[in-house]
Amino acid sequence: MTTATLTAAGSPPAWADGLLVCRRVHDVTPDVRTFVLAPTEPRLFRHDPGQYLTLCLDIDGTPVERCYTISSAPTRPDLATITVKRVPGGPVSNWLHDHLTPGDTVWARGPLGGFTINQHPAAKYLFLSAGSGVTPLMSMTRTLYDLDHPVDVVFVHSARTYDDIIFRRELDLIAATAPDFRVWHLLDDHGEALDARLLRETAPDFAEREVFTCGPAGYMAAVRDILTAEGFDMAHHHEESFAFETPRPAEPGPVTGTGFKVHLARTGRTIECDADTPVLAAAAREGVTLPASCAQGMCGTCKTTLLSGSVDMRHAGGIRPREIAADKILLCCSTPLEDLVVDA
Repeated sequence: MTTATLTAAGSPPAWADGLLVCRRVHDVTPDVRTFVLAPTEPRLFRHDPGQYLTLCLDIDGTPVERCYTISSAPTRPDLATITVKRVPGGPVSNWLHDHLTPGDTVWARGPLGGFTINQHPAAKYLFLSAGSGVTPLMSMTRTLYDLDHPVDVVFVHSARTYDDIIFRRELDLIAATAPDFRVWHLLDDHGEALDARLLRETAPDFAEREVFTCGPAGYMAAVRDILTAEGFDMAHHHEESFAFETPRPAEPGPVTGTGFKVHLARTGRTIECDADTPVLAAAAREGVTLPASCAQGMCGTCKTTLLSGSVDMRHAGGIRPREIAADKILLCCSTPLEDLVVDA
C-alpha cells in the first residue's frame, strides 16, 4: 500500500514560498474535488488568473512535487482553491483525495506561470478545455465575470459524460447572467467530437479571438491541428499542460557539438554538457541525481544559483523575473553557453 504524509511543517523544501492550510474540501464531480487553501500567516493571494501553485508532499519518504492551477479568481484573494481530478494510479491526486482534510497543511511555491489573460488582453476570447484542463480557464472566467469586463467569451468544454462536466452549474449561471458569455458543454468520450465544423458553429469568428487551450496532450494536439488547418494565426493561441515526466538522462556516448564543463559546487562533481543538452539531463547521464520533478521548466524544483557562466534557459513559467535577475536558473531547461559553476 502506498502511504503519504505531508512534508513536516518544520522542514520546508528549499524552494517553498510558504505553508498553506486546508480550510475546506468539497466534491465537484464523482472524481474531482476542490481544496480550499489559506495562508497560515495573514496575507492575501496575489496571482494572475490561470497561474498555478506547486505543492510538495512526502510520499513513502520521497519528496514529490506537483503543479495545480489555482481555480479561484484573484478578485477573491483571501483564499485559493485547487480543483483536482483523481487519476487512476496517480500517487499525488489519490493522496489528496484520500487524505487532505481541513486543518492539514502543505508547503507550496508560487503562484507561477504565464498562461493568463493578463498577458494577452483582448476584446474576444475562445476558451477550449477538456477534463480537468478547465481549471485555469475557470479562474480566467471567474475573474472576467467578477470585474464585469466588457469582453466576448466563448467557452467550449469537453467531458466524458454529463456528470463529468466540471463547474457545469457555475458556467451555466455565468452564461445566463453575463451578456457576452456563451458556454458549450461537449460530451466527448474519445476526444473526437471537437472538429473544424463544430469550432465554426460555436465561434464563427474564432479567427478574431485570443484562444486559450488546456487539457490532455492529445486534445491540445488536436486543437493545434484544427487551428493550423483553418489558417489561424497561432501567435494568438496559448496552451498549458501539466504532463509530468521523469527527468531522462541524455543519451549515453560522447558529448556532441560544443562541449562545456559544468562544476556542481555542492557535490564537488564536474560533468560534461554539450550546448544542446539541459544541465539536469547531462547530470543524470553521469549518474548524478539532482532535485527535479516536472522536467519542463514549470514546477521550480530544480531551481538553483548560477555561480559563474551563462546559459540559454527556456522555461515554462517556473521561475520569476526577480529570481532570474538574482542569477537563479532551472537546470531542467538550461543549456550551457560556456563553462558553468552551479550551486548544486
